[in-house]
Parts: sequence; C-alpha cells; structure tokens
Amino acid sequence: MRSVLVGGTGLIGASVGVGLRAGGFAGEIAGWDASAVELDEAQQRGAIDRALESREAVLETDADVVVLATPVMPILDWMERLAPRLKPTQLVTDVGSTKGEIAALAERLYGRPGRATFLPGHPMAGKESGGAALAEATLFESAVWLFTPPTQEVELADAWREAVTGFGARVREIDPQQHDEVCAWVSHLPQMVSTAMSALLVDQFSGDEEAMAAVQAIGGRALREITRLGGSPYSMWRDIALTNSEAIAAVLWALEQRLAYVRENLRTPELREEFSRANRFRLAPRG
Repeated sequence: MRSVLVGGTGLIGASVGVGLRAGGFAGEIAGWDASAVELDEAQQRGAIDRALESREAVLETDADVVVLATPVMPILDWMERLAPRLKPTQLVTDVGSTKGEIAALAERLYGRPGRATFLPGHPMAGKESGGAALAEATLFESAVWLFTPPTQEVELADAWREAVTGFGARVREIDPQQHDEVCAWVSHLPQMVSTAMSALLVDQFSGDEEAMAAVQAIGGRALREITRLGGSPYSMWRDIALTNSEAIAAVLWALEQRLAYVRENLRTPELREEFSRANRFRLAPRG
C-alpha cells in the first residue's frame, strides 16, 4: 500500500490520516472534502499531504486505497461513481455506520472482472461533534473496527486491516445484517435515547430560565452522561436512521416495552429483579 485517498476529511477521515502517519505509513495521503474549510484544516493538521480540488479528481485517482469517510448516503453515491472508473488493482473501503445497503451495493458493483475490490468497514469510534479540527491520531485506540466480507480477498484488503491495527484498533469481522442489528442496540439506541431525553428536558424546562438553570446546576454525572450524545448533530445521524430504520425501530419498541414494565412495577419486587438483571450486564465478560 503506497498511497491512500481519504474522501471526506471530517473527524473520522482526518483522524484516519493522522492515524496512518502515527502508525508509520510513509506513502502519500491525498484528501477531498465538499467543504474547503474542512479540507484546509485537514491539510494544516497533517492529515493529508495533498488536497484534491474537484470531484473529478477523486474519480481519476490512482491511489491504492480509497477511504470513503462521509455519511452513508454520500458513500453510496461515491460507490456508484467510482465503480466504473477505478482499476482492478485498487481497493475501496468505507467507515459508514450501517453496512446492509453498502455491502449489497458493493456486491453488485465491485469485485467483478475489471473492477476494484470493496471492503466495507466501520470504526466504532467518534465524538459528539465532527470536523477535522477535532481529529486525533489516538481516536481509534482500543476501539473495534468492524469489517464485513469484502467483494474479494486481495492483498490490499489485508494491508488495510494491518493499517487499522496500526491505529490501535481491534479488527473484528461481522456479517452485514448482524452488524446493523447489533449496532442498532449498542450505538443507535443509546443515541436515540439521549436525543429523546435531551429534547424532553428542553420541552419541559426551556420556557423557564430559572428552572432550566436549576436542572443544569443540580444534574450530576448521571445527567451529563445520559445527555452527552444529545449534542450530536442530525447531519451525523440522518443517514443512519434512513438506512437502518427497521432495526432501530425494533430496538426502540423493545425499550418502550421495557420502560412500561419498569413503570408498572415501581412498587413491586419485580423492580429489584430488574435491577439485578441490569447489574449482570456490567459484569458480563468483554469480547
């Protein structure tokens, strides 16, 4: 792997760039972003060596590995644009938060005679806010970087997996459908809960400045932790909701039922049993 193109130089894309450098990658890292501000910031921070100035330049790239580091819908669009333009010696990978539609499109467009290989990926790392200014070489340390089966096994796919471990991430293979189901539980549900609770607090107290000030002053670590994800922008989550709506709806329904159960048992011994079950989750062995 001699050269990499990062398509999308926000938080994740720029962190990939600085992570590559920190991991010892000596080749060229080019970058492109729809935002000239993000692209310039990424270059200033050393995440990329060279900024591509047009979409056509991306389509004409001869980089060994193309990393699509945008939201899911633009990833799907770039996949369609790149497929007929890239060479079979090139690898395309992504960092999209859902994998079903991406893996299905990859199966249709990549890994065929004369076509590049596609390796669907998803780093389980990030922050509530985005942008190249927040990029860190250590963002992926100890995080799981999920990969679903590539359109075909090639040396570059192995090289990219090795680069990811150089970021400090732990590589794990997973089926696309299982990925979306599991992520609905461990990532998408926590976000929706935090968003709903934060919005509820705003609706409840924003009309009374004194009451809101009291809530923010009195609320301790528990409130800060459960509302932390509520600061995430819609632009980061729109495509996740659109491309994994069935799984997210299912886990939200399960939580609604569980909350109803808790509400109905506030004065019964079943509440103690619910706490006991909840405590066991924190004691479960980590994979």
